[in-house]
Amino acid sequence: MINRDLTIKNTIQKLNRLPDEKLPEVEDFVDFLLTKMDDALLTEGIQQLTSEAKAFNYLIHEENLYSVEDLKEKYK
Repeated sequence: MINRDLTIKNTIQKLNRLPDEKLPEVEDFVDFLLTKMDDALLTEGIQQLTSEAKAFNYLIHEENLYSVEDLKEKYK
């Protein structure tokens, strides 16, 4: 199991060893990870909303309007 506090402490120690010109790269990478995480949460939320939506429930009890007899030509 990851110890969050220890990981943050170790990361800060490593950041302090980096030269100033490398810090923007680290910040960009953290921004990338956060965006990726936000995108995953958004996608998961959209999937949950659509799975719980009742927009197409009317199709459950829809009567059959057409049958095989309505076909002009059958696929062979």
